[in-house]
Amino acid sequence: MLVRHPERPEWGLGQVQSSIGTRVTVNFEEMGKMVLDTRHVLLEWVPDKGS
Repeated sequence: MLVRHPERPEWGLGQVQSSIGTRVTVNFEEMGKMVLDTRHVLLEWVPDKGS
């Protein structure tokens, strides 16, 4: 699944690597791997063009 961080557009697209509870690991194009807590940030889903 591809996502964007609404407050950090400079991070680019991110690919969700894993999700455990409220913690999501996302690999962003420009920032690398980040672990985010979905209680504090609502990631924006980016539809996959191939779907």
